[in-house]
Amino acid sequence: MADWVREVFSVQKPVIAMLHLSALPGDPGFDTRAGLTAVVDRAKEELDALQQGGVDGVMISNEFSLPYLTKTEPITAITMARIIGQLLGDISIPYGVNVLWDGRASIDLAVATGAQYVREIFTGVYASDFGLWDTNIGEVARHRTRIGGAGVKLFFNIVPESATYLAQRDLASITRTTVFATLPDAICVSGLTAGAPTDLEALSVVKKSAGTVPVFVNTGVRAENVADQLALADGAIVGTYFKKDGVFENPAERERVAELMANARSAR
Repeated sequence: MADWVREVFSVQKPVIAMLHLSALPGDPGFDTRAGLTAVVDRAKEELDALQQGGVDGVMISNEFSLPYLTKTEPITAITMARIIGQLLGDISIPYGVNVLWDGRASIDLAVATGAQYVREIFTGVYASDFGLWDTNIGEVARHRTRIGGAGVKLFFNIVPESATYLAQRDLASITRTTVFATLPDAICVSGLTAGAPTDLEALSVVKKSAGTVPVFVNTGVRAENVADQLALADGAIVGTYFKKDGVFENPAERERVAELMANARSAR
């Protein structure tokens, strides 16, 4: 596994928690009456639950900006930068960002806020619930260098949620060429939607094909399966399970975080 994972997270097989921001200005679900104060207040409460529960890192995303755009409006990353600025004094673990589903905006936000990593769909062409979804990793990689973000680690999700790869290629081939031609820092393997189980067979195929590039399980990790997932993967990204009752829309709950993290520590 790449040395950078231990350097950033100070552990093997880290568990990164998702901090899902409520709907933001411009999103259909934004609560104009409660305003950004309510978004920040919830984010602070959830950050506290995640950190007190013992996660190794946090990824801040606009998860409730449904329906997603593949090229976001400027207001989204600008608002996220403001929110993260208000959270920085409380963040005590490595943090990353994810502007769904916009790799360039994610890198911009990381550079602006000092985030150490981003997760996005950086490669491939897909038929998705959001329409035809195209990417341009060559342009995005050069943009990262131009704006001083060469040190920002890129997590490539090669099994995107709510989408199907248009080329008829098997997962092993996609993984090998992604590693060779596009230089990911890590690869993420997902289920169909947030919280959906990641297929262990798919995870195994990606791990065997990725060489020295770290592979993270990206969805569906639970207290009862984290040991099995980490037996294959080099780390995990967890969102839905940490929520009250395991419900996507609910806030994170410290007790659920602590339960999963105890099992993760025993497994690694």
